[in-house]
Amino acid sequence: MTRFRKTKMRQALLPGIFLGTLLLSAAGAGWIAPYSPHAEAREYAYHPPAKIHFRNEQGGISLFRPYVYETRRVFDSFRRRHYVEKPGRKFYVTFFKGCLFTVPEPAKAYLLGSDPRGRDILSRILFGTRTSLSIAFLGALLATVLGFWVGGLAGYFGGRIDQFLMRLSEFFIMIPAFYLLLALRSALPPDLGSRETFLLVVLILSVIGWGGLSRVVRGMTLSLREREFVSAAKILGRGDFEILTRHILPHLISYLGIAVSLAIPGYILGESVLSLLGLGIQEPDVSLGNLLQDCLSIPNIEFNPWLFAPGFWLAFISFGFYFLGDRLTRSGENG
Repeated sequence: MTRFRKTKMRQALLPGIFLGTLLLSAAGAGWIAPYSPHAEAREYAYHPPAKIHFRNEQGGISLFRPYVYETRRVFDSFRRRHYVEKPGRKFYVTFFKGCLFTVPEPAKAYLLGSDPRGRDILSRILFGTRTSLSIAFLGALLATVLGFWVGGLAGYFGGRIDQFLMRLSEFFIMIPAFYLLLALRSALPPDLGSRETFLLVVLILSVIGWGGLSRVVRGMTLSLREREFVSAAKILGRGDFEILTRHILPHLISYLGIAVSLAIPGYILGESVLSLLGLGIQEPDVSLGNLLQDCLSIPNIEFNPWLFAPGFWLAFISFGFYFLGDRLTRSGENG
């Protein structure tokens, strides 16, 4: 492996570590999250991020015994809600007792604050990430497989098959994805269960995402079918389906990984838009999209800016996947 290629791989290591940690945290949300995503505490509505204290009785810093104080709600002269700490009893953070960390009641470990119903935003982000990533992975994988097969068949056989499949893919490319997304979802029953809605969102995102990929795969297949190993396979009597599946498409597997990593952010954003508009995953289920519904009110953001934490998390995830795909693309081009 050349020094240049090693450098490129090291550049892809950082987003890979970040996304790996992200996937592990989403998979282990039930153990990492300090609270249930549905646990409500109305008396702690719009609670700001909790203050974690590390100062011990001697006035020094104790990093291994953090604690919080219980808080109470007060209102100022403008009837704005505030939370103040009750000095006195310290509630120490405990680790690895049923979950990664928690504090005894009645104190709250709201590291990212709470929503209008007193639910922990951090816990809801972890569970919402799991839902959104599941939809994005399945949608991107399904669209990529469909695009690979359509592009492979069009590029290998050519002629009328190529004309038909490419006009079909151009039809989906031509229609604005956002409006097609809304039209497909709005045309279907709104009162579907959680499982049906999940599968429906996956299918809708797959339908609008395969067209561009199929054209790229078609061009790569056109080049590969003129190579010597394809001619040799034909001389040996291999059938078209075997040549396509065993000799041409395997050469595109590396591009498959790049295509999926670049497509996932778009699918996450697509799910978020549907859920934000009330057409995707809805309460009581959690996704990054419906977590942003509280951000539709400008006063909410102005007085409770921590409500926008799911939006920042969504941006981090998207940039992580885009950066990983970009690094893998550059490594492939220069490898």
